[in-house]
Amino acid sequence: MDEIKSLEEVGEVIADAANVTDDEKEIGKSVKYDAGDIQVLEGLEPVRKRPGMYIGSTDEHGLHHLVTEVVDNSIDEALAGYCSQIDVTINADGSCSVADNGRGIPTGIIKKEGKSAVEVVLTKLHAGGKFGGEGYKISGGLHGVGVSCVNALSVKMSADVYQNGLHHHIEFSRGRATTPLEVIGKTEKRGTTITFLPDPEIFETVIFNFDTMKNRFREIAFLNKGLVITLEDKRQGQERKEVFEFKGGIVEFVDYLNKNRETLLSYPVYFNKFNRDATGEIVNEVEVCFQFNDGYSETINAYANNINTEEGGSHLDGFKNGLTKIINDYAVKNKIIKENEKLSGEDCREGITAVISVKLRNPQFEGQTKTKLGNSEMRTIVSKAMQEEFGDYLDQHPAEAKNLILKSINAQRARDAARNARELTRRKGILESTTLPGKLADCSEKDRRFCEIYLVEGDSAGGTAKSGRDRRFQAILPLRGKILNVEKARLNRILENNEIKAMITAFGCGIGDEFNEEKLRYDKIICMSDADVDGAHIRILLLTFFFRFMRPLIEKGHVYAAKPPLYKVTKNKEDFYFYSDQELEAWYEVNGRKGCAQQRYKGLGEMNAEQLWETTMNPEHRILMQLTMEDAIEAEKMFNDLMGEDVELRRQFIEENATLVDDLDI
Repeated sequence: MDEIKSLEEVGEVIADAANVTDDEKEIGKSVKYDAGDIQVLEGLEPVRKRPGMYIGSTDEHGLHHLVTEVVDNSIDEALAGYCSQIDVTINADGSCSVADNGRGIPTGIIKKEGKSAVEVVLTKLHAGGKFGGEGYKISGGLHGVGVSCVNALSVKMSADVYQNGLHHHIEFSRGRATTPLEVIGKTEKRGTTITFLPDPEIFETVIFNFDTMKNRFREIAFLNKGLVITLEDKRQGQERKEVFEFKGGIVEFVDYLNKNRETLLSYPVYFNKFNRDATGEIVNEVEVCFQFNDGYSETINAYANNINTEEGGSHLDGFKNGLTKIINDYAVKNKIIKENEKLSGEDCREGITAVISVKLRNPQFEGQTKTKLGNSEMRTIVSKAMQEEFGDYLDQHPAEAKNLILKSINAQRARDAARNARELTRRKGILESTTLPGKLADCSEKDRRFCEIYLVEGDSAGGTAKSGRDRRFQAILPLRGKILNVEKARLNRILENNEIKAMITAFGCGIGDEFNEEKLRYDKIICMSDADVDGAHIRILLLTFFFRFMRPLIEKGHVYAAKPPLYKVTKNKEDFYFYSDQELEAWYEVNGRKGCAQQRYKGLGEMNAEQLWETTMNPEHRILMQLTMEDAIEAEKMFNDLMGEDVELRRQFIEENATLVDDLDI
């Protein structure tokens, strides 16, 4: 065969060999690709070109990641022992400022670059004090690309460095310096202040959420004992300020997570151990605190260098292994159980609330989201520390130790009962049957990507919804009354509840450790209840069930709440629907009240099928609220508050409305 010299000729040869058409021959011509097509992106251009590669997304999550990147630098100064306070401010113009009292970014000239260190750090990727040298022995910023990325994605950014009695200032726009570094005065302050205004050309929203930031900073303050973090909002009409300082560190964190729960130990088990090298320098630190409560679920938050390792890793494995071993060893030694009656790790951890925080040089992260610690030595270090410290606690508190082990034995029996119940329901066709519940009105579409199921409060509203739906892609499952509060029940009792069994069967994906998203029959699971206190309570009970036993449904964005209208106003024989008091009043201001007939809806059953479709089920007009897992820790605490023993907390929450959801499909 003659030598083929171009992609165009390749297209001709392939076309001839396959007897393709002339149109298809054009494919070979259209893929011309040579050196002229290679684009070299300079400086921070790659960040602006593909922002998702650097900050994950350009939605609200990505927006707040910018704040995290800047704050991480200040946290590293705190870890190094030079920073005691971080002040975060949402300014009146919508920009964000992060100020610390650390050493300040170096201001000297880097000879190789011919620029100040401040400018280099803020305009070049992978430039900083964490890639060698003695600047930071332990750092939480190794997983990110730092403040230079923030600079690239901001309309404008400024840096103020207070160092050696001088105030230095420099400004940037979209990653490029617009002024040189200048000394603009003298100062007694020290540290760095970064102020940035996110670029609306990049982000879907540039409006910072105070509560999202508040939850993260509270977490950071818990993990760094004595560090003071302030968060202030100066936007008009939204002014507020919160200060986070926890001198008790993660001990206060565990108390916070266990708030309103009945605890089983006299006080939380806490220890802080340092491991040093031959020269006496600290190589790693292990800080652990845990407490048991009378609940049935486990809450364990694990961190490495202040990074929330949501996928766990070696430090979490070490904690679990150590806990299970010491409980079994103690139980056997004290003849509470026999040698061959070992308790499982799951049984030993029932009702535990724990925080594990390790700090180490050169952390190795793995997993899909890079939030799983891979340093194998931490498994042994944490496990050994657990056995020593918790073993001493049990020896010193024999009555509590016995009660704890008896709780684990009860957990084992309940788990056996749940397994039997699960096998029984499986034999009856509840968990894995193709026979769907009789009261389910299923949709005709078989591709789950286009299917949605409405969980409707009551048979009456369920009947209306069945008549009003689009049966091609909308399924209706009526639920009778309030489902079981799963926060106060073990799995064997939960599987006996008819409404829960109906949902499990309809969804098709299983529960707990048998959950399989691939078997899920609907892309959207929509809770549709009345717009009153009882309706909100029903929605909370449903969400509690999903949170405890089908959490991936929430994590993958499958769970929604429908928002029915509160009012109908009829004027000139035309109906208008309003979803809040504010919407109603705004409409009256424009149209006036004369000749209007107003109806306040007390429940879904007051609407006919056509009205329910038009207001609450029609994808073109409805308002859906999507439940997310933006902050698992706050969600954990909230579910405890809502489903725990404190009735007043639950009432207050319901009356003020949940903030877990964001408007969607408007």
